[in-house]
Amino acid sequence: MFDPREKVVLFIDGANLYATSRALGIDIDYRLLLSSFQEKAYLLRAYYYTALIEDQEYSSLRPLVDWLDYNGYTVVTKPAKEFTDAQGRRKVKGNMDIELTIDALEMAPHYDHFVLFSGDGDFTALVAALQRRGKKVTVASTLTTATPMISDDLRRQADHFLEISTLAKKVGRAQSERSGSENSEPA
Repeated sequence: MFDPREKVVLFIDGANLYATSRALGIDIDYRLLLSSFQEKAYLLRAYYYTALIEDQEYSSLRPLVDWLDYNGYTVVTKPAKEFTDAQGRRKVKGNMDIELTIDALEMAPHYDHFVLFSGDGDFTALVAALQRRGKKVTVASTLTTATPMISDDLRRQADHFLEISTLAKKVGRAQSERSGSENSEPA
């Protein structure tokens, strides 16, 4: 799947990977994730996308974002939007799809292999656009949960599918073994 001569980029949809890892009952060790890809090919960049609630005194996501930023990841954030739904429930929305897509397309001339950590079917058009530009695309998500965490269209469009439950044998640990902020993204 990976050629050591390839320039590889990782694009991580933080909220989607968090939901996937929770569904699998694992935490991702982001240090091991980075080194795993550095062993396989020339890792050009690793991007991590997430929305943050800015008006909170303390965000449980902040320690992870800071750790990633200091340990080899390019972290892209934006403020999450809070609203009240029709039933009066407080909701938070922080979709990073557009930011991730624009960055992937702008950076396309500089890499050979795009690895997307997301199962969001909204990225199917991005995958197709990158393939038209001659890029190899791997999508990392899971089919092993009761409800698959990946869109069937996205999985079919990708050149390769990387099962996170398999990857977790190398870069994950059971949630009960959590030992630091670099291991998970809080909700």
